[in-house]
Amino acid sequence: VLKVLSHIDSILRSPRAPPLIYRRSKGPVQNYIKENGQECGFEHLPLTIEMWADQLMALKDLHRSLRKLSLELVPCHTADPQDNRESIRVEDLQFIVDAILEEIENKEKNSQTPSLPTLFAIVSHFQKLFDVNSLNGVYPRMNEVYTKLGEMTNAMRNLHELLELDSSAPPTVVVDTVGKLCDIINENMMEQVQQLLGTQDIHSIINKLEEHECFFPPFQALIQDLLCLLEISNVDDILPTVQNLK
Repeated sequence: VLKVLSHIDSILRSPRAPPLIYRRSKGPVQNYIKENGQECGFEHLPLTIEMWADQLMALKDLHRSLRKLSLELVPCHTADPQDNRESIRVEDLQFIVDAILEEIENKEKNSQTPSLPTLFAIVSHFQKLFDVNSLNGVYPRMNEVYTKLGEMTNAMRNLHELLELDSSAPPTVVVDTVGKLCDIINENMMEQVQQLLGTQDIHSIINKLEEHECFFPPFQALIQDLLCLLEISNVDDILPTVQNLK
């Protein structure tokens, strides 16, 4: 008995034991003499052992609670067939806690992944925006939109370079610049027409065109008759043929 009590007392005094477990009694107690003659009190052992028993029971309850929490947070993990064993180790509890923490970390990392309802809403919105009647037409329309977007981007980039605009200029600026160029070109075209017709008045231009419409059809008919009469096909041959007839 002394040997067993001494072994228990050495466990209680060991550095691995919690600091509050061993408390030397301050009152008169019955002491037992160890082999080395030093005093050793064991009056605290029953209370300590009772406390350990309570802790072991609480350890089982804690293990049961952690298993329930694990099944809620980590449903993919099945129950351990050894959950109902008598002895529960701290390592078992630590394993469950680590599994729960790992699952929580993975959920935080994947929190940016959209849910199925969100993805369905995105596809439905795309169908409404680009007039797609079925899911089979989503991918072809996506490719079409991507192609058109690439063409528009290239066209805008080329226009920026041709018009010597900054690459950050919005499309409205590009359109305004093109409109101004068209106005300048139209003005120059009008000046060239006026110079060609020898007039600076738009009404005079209209009169010139009306005279042309009146003169040209009869002249064309006359030329066609001469070609048939002289049996030639080239207008340049009319004058030499008539001179030969003289």
